[in-house]
Amino acid sequence: MPDRNLIVSGPGRVEIAEVPAEPVPDGGFRARTLFSGVSAGTELTFLKGTNPALHTGFDAGLGLFGAPPEQAYPVTRLGYMEVAEVEQSRTAAFPDGTVVAMTYGHRTGYNGHPLRDRVVPLPAGLDPILGVYVAHMGPICANGLLHAAADRYGPAVRSLSDGVLGARVAVVGAGVVGLLTALLARAHGAASVVVLDPTAQRLKIAEALGLDTLDTGPDAPDAAVTLKTRWRHADGDRGADVVFQCRGQAAALHLGLRLLRPQGTVIDLAFYPGGADEVRLGEEFHHNGLGVRCAQIGRVPRGLAHSWDRERLSAATVDLLRAEGETIRKHMITAVVPFDEAPALLHDLAERRRQELQAVISF
Repeated sequence: MPDRNLIVSGPGRVEIAEVPAEPVPDGGFRARTLFSGVSAGTELTFLKGTNPALHTGFDAGLGLFGAPPEQAYPVTRLGYMEVAEVEQSRTAAFPDGTVVAMTYGHRTGYNGHPLRDRVVPLPAGLDPILGVYVAHMGPICANGLLHAAADRYGPAVRSLSDGVLGARVAVVGAGVVGLLTALLARAHGAASVVVLDPTAQRLKIAEALGLDTLDTGPDAPDAAVTLKTRWRHADGDRGADVVFQCRGQAAALHLGLRLLRPQGTVIDLAFYPGGADEVRLGEEFHHNGLGVRCAQIGRVPRGLAHSWDRERLSAATVDLLRAEGETIRKHMITAVVPFDEAPALLHDLAERRRQELQAVISF
């Protein structure tokens, strides 16, 4: 029986396509999908045609864009937040019945292999729907804390707490990345955590998670003035110790720079499909001696690769889900949609007919 796969067949077109069935490879297993989380910020760029990979490729050897495009339509691997049950296993590492987190896209099933794929077993007692965060999304956020720790201590980092312990932390963006990052910062000992966003619905979710918030909408008071008035270190030294920038807009990065105390650093977890004209580098960035550090999930900070990897970041995610899972499930997962309705869901999200913080596809 063939698998069914959610694909973007062209700009503005999402459909379900059949994938021919293949035998389970030696040493591999069959993954039967239970849940798949929608990462709307990334996935909708393929639907809208704005994802940079559709227009230019990345030369990994030179570290430069400008190579031929590496992605073209149809986009057949969409999504990276899957939870599956292992069946037809041909490896002792993952016997039948094991529930795992993986990153193979929105499809009914997949032939996995532990030497090729990330496979993270979920602990007993954890609500499996929360597993959508374990293989990739949670590690993105934990990697942000790791980069903040490296900014403070270089290769001497021992814990994710090293970046936020006792610190005043601002998180720009109350999407999934921002909220998970804020919860991780709180769990790892931040003295204060404030989440900033212009959307009232998202701020209410942040507050339901027990987080402090600031409105950055057009009619709200200047959030940078508010926060710097509140957070004083010394004369001429006000603002956040660290800012996690989790919103894929240049104006959000500029706000993050304005929130920092002098010589502070923005840890940037956002994905910017467009330009960054609103980042005013001649203003606070220059006069306050600030820094921007990209915490892209493809690498951990230099000097930490031996002691920190994505498996350890997944373990930190599981720790957070064990502690906060009930609240996260109640407030952050705002829709669970059957697989057959997934094309309509993505179209509605792209056209802004529907707003969801975290949509999950069920199988």
